[in-house]
Amino acid sequence: MNELRSEIGEDDFAEVVAMFLEEADEVIGRISKTVGAKTLEADLHFLKGAALNLGFAQFAAFCQDGERRAAAGDAGVDLAQVCSSYQASKTALVAGQKASAA
Repeated sequence: MNELRSEIGEDDFAEVVAMFLEEADEVIGRISKTVGAKTLEADLHFLKGAALNLGFAQFAAFCQDGERRAAAGDAGVDLAQVCSSYQASKTALVAGQKASAA
């Protein structure tokens, strides 16, 4: 996250984070085993990429595992774990932003 912030600057970083959270919230809100393996794979791929850009290693790992399973046609992905990890990552990010702004 610090690397991204230094590359694009504080203002652009805040904008990227806000955009990520908005898009990720939307995907997390709609993600479901009932959408089919291909859609689930695409959603998890998106989330994984965004998570890696922001340094959310655990969340990215859960997304990557789910993405691989969905790619193999296995819709038995632990979406509760994915969503819980996202919420924990989001909470940590927001807390970190508030702390650095203070």
